Amino acid sequence: MNLHAKLLERDAAGRPVTVGVIGAGKFGTMFLSQARLTTGMHVVAVADLDVTRARHQLNSAGWPSDLYAAGSLDDAHKRRATFVTDNAAAVIADPRVEVIVEATGVPGAGIHHCLKAIENGKHIVMVNVEADAVAGPLLARCAKAAGVVYSLAWGDQPALICEHVDWARAAGFTVICAGKGTRYEPHYHQSNPDNVWDILDKYLNIADRKSINPKMFNSFVDGTKSGIEMTAVCNATGLLPQSDGLHFPPATRFELADICKPKGEGGTLEKAGVTEVTSSVYRDGKDVPHHLALGTYVVIEGDTEYARKCFKEYAMLPDKSGKYAALYRPIHMIGLELGISVASCALRNEPTGAPTGFRSDVVATAKRALKAGEMLDGEGGFCVWGKQTPADVSLKGELLPLGLAHNVKLRNDIPEGGALKWSDVAYDPNDAAVKVRREMETAFGRPNS
Repeated sequence: MNLHAKLLERDAAGRPVTVGVIGAGKFGTMFLSQARLTTGMHVVAVADLDVTRARHQLNSAGWPSDLYAAGSLDDAHKRRATFVTDNAAAVIADPRVEVIVEATGVPGAGIHHCLKAIENGKHIVMVNVEADAVAGPLLARCAKAAGVVYSLAWGDQPALICEHVDWARAAGFTVICAGKGTRYEPHYHQSNPDNVWDILDKYLNIADRKSINPKMFNSFVDGTKSGIEMTAVCNATGLLPQSDGLHFPPATRFELADICKPKGEGGTLEKAGVTEVTSSVYRDGKDVPHHLALGTYVVIEGDTEYARKCFKEYAMLPDKSGKYAALYRPIHMIGLELGISVASCALRNEPTGAPTGFRSDVVATAKRALKAGEMLDGEGGFCVWGKQTPADVSLKGELLPLGLAHNVKLRNDIPEGGALKWSDVAYDPNDAAVKVRREMETAFGRPNS
């Protein structure tokens, strides 16, 4: 509860928290809109491959043009202005920058930038949850060994769920389940950038279709983003994936404790201590009332009769038995809240969630029957979606992580719904992201082949 006070102290001392942002997409721009208004925080540089777009994004986020007119990093530091560049390496190497925000959304780029940030003694806020799903446990281990902080991004749902879990455990409760809400129907797993509009038009009023990237939006629709985000939660909290991944049970926010408890207790979960994503759509296509499509939740167990009595007395959304109860946050504000992570890393030396082990993975799964010779197009595309899978199953089966199923050619035919293996694709073993991922698999128990 004292981050603001600490930021004020740094500002009064003339030493604001210095930040470099890599990637000026939606998430990065949302952060920038608030960072300009945060006393004690100075965005020294914004790096993006498209400098013109980055300047446009700053303008759209309310930045006066004189604030991003710095001619160099030196000028930016002197004037408390912001340098816009396509040279991310220079920003990472600048010894005066304390925190790097990696917001490119590209797994390979995120892994590369993270390792360079660690090498240069920077804290890293990994907005790029796609990269975290591929190699986060190893990256966090490297950061800790180097004495810097690797953190999930506050405002994004994984970090908020981690906070729910931490709250529950710090208060002495057993966590039964944690997760988020989304819009889901079983056929969504086959959606692609061409037909995703058939789904989006039902609940989003997007007048200008050119204003969004359908491939990116499709990764939210087809279940991939849910698998990625719940993998981040498992690897950061010790919760486990269910053996068959996410089931997306429909649930109102008032039914969370009844739905997200073990099957043996009348719920839908395989067991206690797992992640699950609830759907805002019933299987017949009707909308769930009071759903949690943009929110997060945790379900806890009352270990004593006294606690269970309190659940009821204080309207803690108990299940019908009174044994379990839910706490939820109805929304998440994405990049608008990211400053919490930046400040926590720099001022407390603490992450807002970080991997502590490799418990969950996101495996490339065929959307349709795939033929040898096809080129995979990665997250949100026409070929594969990402299914949450226990890490030990992924390692034993040599399954291909979704984050590396892009721009690689298939060696074998794959049936619809089949999990792809490393041996099914012609990957480059010398690719930097592939090497880091394989190193992580070895470090966390990949069986000897």
